Parts: sequence; structure tokens; C-alpha cells
Amino acid sequence: MLQGHILLAEDDERLGGLVVQMLDKSGYHQVDWVQDGEDAYDYCLAAHYEVVLLDWMMPGMTGVEVCSKLREQGYGGAILMLTARDSLHDRIEGLDSGADDYLVKPFELFELLARLRALGRRNFAPLVEEVVHISDMTLNRSTQAMKQGEQEAALSPREFQLLDLLLRNKGSVLPRELILERIWGFETDVAMKTVDATIKLLRKKLEPFGNADKILSIRGVGYKFDD
Repeated sequence: MLQGHILLAEDDERLGGLVVQMLDKSGYHQVDWVQDGEDAYDYCLAAHYEVVLLDWMMPGMTGVEVCSKLREQGYGGAILMLTARDSLHDRIEGLDSGADDYLVKPFELFELLARLRALGRRNFAPLVEEVVHISDMTLNRSTQAMKQGEQEAALSPREFQLLDLLLRNKGSVLPRELILERIWGFETDVAMKTVDATIKLLRKKLEPFGNADKILSIRGVGYKFDD
């Protein structure tokens, strides 16, 4: 069964809240919830999700548009389309856009769980490098250690997650809001300034390795790692 990181893209607040609550009670480790298509697309490019639940009709981009663009970018994760449109033509359009499954609203939450279990029996896991090289440094995702030769940087779990997130999206600007929700969780009470403070600490720990200036501040938006 899938019990990892899930993205829910649903603009109906009542339904979205119920789905998030149900997934949380069912043991899913982390659920990110966005309410428009553009955010859904950005989140999928910034992080790997075991499954993406896409509402068909959303502001910004429709679920079909998001799905098509993700597949064009080579996104290999599982995508489940949620929609009230149940004609044969609509089903074909949704699946042809790249969706792996299709669930018609209104649906029982237990049926959604069954669909997730079915997707969990298929292998969508991407190949992720265990060791990443940054100039003459190495970042080991298994041990969560960053080293340069025999010298090791003592990163906190949050600092490591933040550096790993930046490296996975090297050259791309990550908004502060996305970083906050990806590292601290969707329903966190942590203030936005915590992101800035953690970036500052991370830069300080990268200074001895000569890589502090590779984390760039993008005024009014967020941060990016530029190697």
C-alpha cells in the first residue's frame, strides 16, 4: 500500500479537508494539499509524490492540463484523476492525458483508498541518486551526511532536507511557500521567516566548503541552488 508522500489538488475545501483527514487517519505519512492547477504542477516538479490526486476542474490549469504537462516533462509518478465528468469521452480524455486511474465524483472515501492500494501494487518509484556530488562535496541521502574529504558538516534534519530539496531542483527558483510546506508540512504553524533563518544557518555551514554563495536569494520569491 502507498504510505508515502501524496499531493492532493482539489479546490473544493470541504472535500479536500475530508480527503486529507481520511488519508491521515489511514497512515499516509504526508499529504500536501493545493487548490489550483498551477500550484499542483509546481509542487510535482519540486518533489516526488507516490501519487498525485488531480481534480479535473481547478483554477489556473485543469487537472487534464496539469497531467499532460507533467507527462511531457517526463514525470513518472502515479496520477489519479478526480472528476464529476463521467462520460466515456471524458474518461478517455483523462486517461489519454496520462492519468493512471479515474475516479468519478461523488465517491466513497473507502473506494479512494482501494484505488490507492491498487496503485501501490504498481512500481512508480523513480531512480534517485543516493550520493549527490556538489563540486568536491558529497551529499549522502541514506546517511544524511554532507562531506568534503574527511570533513563532515553537521546538518540538522531540516537543514539536510532543505539542501536536498534545493539540489533536486538545481537552477530552479523555489518559492518560500513551497519550501515551508514541503519541509515543515502543509498545516504547520511555523512562520515564513523560519525558511529564511534556516537558509542563513545552512549557508553558514556551507561556508567552510566554499559553497555558501551557491544558494541564491531571489528577491520577493524564494531561493535556488546555482552550481
